[in-house]
Formats: sequence, structure tokens, C-alpha cells
Amino acid sequence: MDKVFVGLSGGVDSAVSAALLKEQGYDVTGVFIKIWTPEFLECTWREDRLDAKRVAAHLEIPFLEIDLSQEYLDAVVKDMVENYKKGFTPNPDVLCNRVIKFGAFSKWAFENGAAYVATGHYARIEKQGEFLKLLKGADPAKDQSYFLYSLTSHDLARVVFPVGGFSKKEIRAKAEAYGLPNAARPDSQGLCFVGDVPMQEFLGRFISLTPGKLLGEGGTILGTHDGAALFTIGQRHGFRLASSAPAGPYYVVAVDAAANTVTVSKTKQDTMHRNAALTDVHWINESVSVVDAVARYHGAPVRAEISGSLDAYRVEFVEPLQLTRGQSLVFYKGDECLGGGIIQSVS
Repeated sequence: MDKVFVGLSGGVDSAVSAALLKEQGYDVTGVFIKIWTPEFLECTWREDRLDAKRVAAHLEIPFLEIDLSQEYLDAVVKDMVENYKKGFTPNPDVLCNRVIKFGAFSKWAFENGAAYVATGHYARIEKQGEFLKLLKGADPAKDQSYFLYSLTSHDLARVVFPVGGFSKKEIRAKAEAYGLPNAARPDSQGLCFVGDVPMQEFLGRFISLTPGKLLGEGGTILGTHDGAALFTIGQRHGFRLASSAPAGPYYVVAVDAAANTVTVSKTKQDTMHRNAALTDVHWINESVSVVDAVARYHGAPVRAEISGSLDAYRVEFVEPLQLTRGQSLVFYKGDECLGGGIIQSVS
């Protein structure tokens, strides 16, 4: 009987994952992963841990805890803050999956006797020929393959996504059928350590945010903002227009963190680009030259050509799309997630 460690977050998806695996005959252990939470914000991790323990007790499976607070602070939070300082908009969920859930947690699980690790992600793994492939979740509205593109084929050989072949509605029904104590719990939103406070309040603890100029076409001053690090491409709010500025709406088209300026345009098309340079490019299996590229979670795919290698990858899109420095550009072929990289510059 294969031993599998399931990351129990306290939520419904991971709870049903554990129930499904036990039903399938695995030797299941539930594990709560504690991540860093700042003292100045309230976070529900204690309630999450209690719900995870209740699920394990209900399923009559062992329950363990692992504290990865320091690893999370060092690898995820500090990286996020440094990217905001540069005027980038990072994607900490991708980094969390790579270095925490399928990094430190998986390493610890395997060292403690697990043959597999499992999570409640909506994604699927299939063996096709000599390759293990990462596929989109069966429920398009819940598919999370975008956040998993940095997994390797070696990772996929020891990972299980039990809910990936189901819809969210079906998982809710299964939670009820299993009598899980958290069956009615609503889905979590956002990152725990940010909580429900504005990003300005969170980043203000780590970054010196000072008012700066809001610029328009030709560098004309249209108003002010509270700190360039707070803005992302396409944003339509958060800045203050001068009374003399023409009426909006305005879209953020450029962020210069060094100069502490934010540039806006009344033309949404100015947020769109046909070319991007990528770093940290990762292919799950083999690299290809033509992909369907997705620039944000649940974004529409756009056909693109990829050239270059290592940290000199360039992408050209068949039609312009909104691109944000620091975000992940993820490659697909149909339902298969091929890999992805981080957007460093656009043109």
C-alpha cells in the first residue's frame, strides 16, 4: 500500500483529495503546512489548522504538521517584495508551489516515508508515451495548471492531484457525501499573509512608498499617486487626477519604480504588446517553438512563437495582448501545460 502525504489546507478541495485517496486504497497521512504570517495582520491559519485536524480525525488518518514559515518568508515573501520594488507585479502562488509545496514539503514528505504527495489543485497528470504530462483541470473555471507550470517531469512522477478530473460542483457534492466537517466552507481568496488589508498597507511595511507623478502622453503631468510599486499594467484606479486633467478613464501603461512615476493612457490598446522577453523559462518536457500563451490566470490563450534559449527567450504574439512585467507567461498546447517563464520586458 503506497503512502501518500496530503497537504491539508483546511479547505474543501484538499479534504476531498484525502478522502478520495483513502477510498482508492492509499495509506494516507494529512499534513498541515504552516507558512509565514506577519504579526501586524490577522490570518486564519489557526482556524485552517483546526479544520485540517478535524478532517483528518473524521477520515481516521494520521495528522502531521510542518512549519515552513522561514522558508516561505525567505523564498516567497522577500522575492515578492523585491519585485514590487522594481516595479514588477510578481506571482507568489507560482513560487509557493515550486519552493514550498513541491519543494520543501515534498522533500520532507519523501524523507519521512511518503511515496507520493498530493494537493487539492485542479490539474491532471497523464502518461503519454515516454512523458508524464501536466494537463488542465477538467473544470475550466477552476483549472490551476497556470500556477503549476514550473513542476518538472520528476515532480509529476511523485505527485497526485485527486480532484483534477472533477468539477467544483462535484467536489462539493463529494464533501457532503463523505460527511466532511468543512464541507460548507467557502473557497479561500488570495494569499493568507496579505489577508483582507489593502496591498498599500502591506507593502508599506517593507517598501518606502512616497507620492509621485502621474504622467500622460509626452510626459505631461496629469496628477499624483501614492507609490509606483502599487501599480500594475491595465490598472484603472488608485491614482489622483488633477482638476485640469481631461476626464478619463485612464489605464496604467508603464511603471517606473526608480523614478517613482506611473504613466497612463486613455487608450486601452496602449496596454497591449506583441513582444516579450522572458527569464526563468522552464519546460516540463521538450521545448517547442509555437505555443498558446496565457499571460494571466484564466487569461485567453494567444498563439505565439518562441525563440532563443536560457535567459534570452523572446516571444512574439500573433495579436497584441496585455502584458505585465513580473507575471508568468505560461505555454499550452491544447489542454497540455508545456511550461512557462517570467515576463521581464515588453515591446
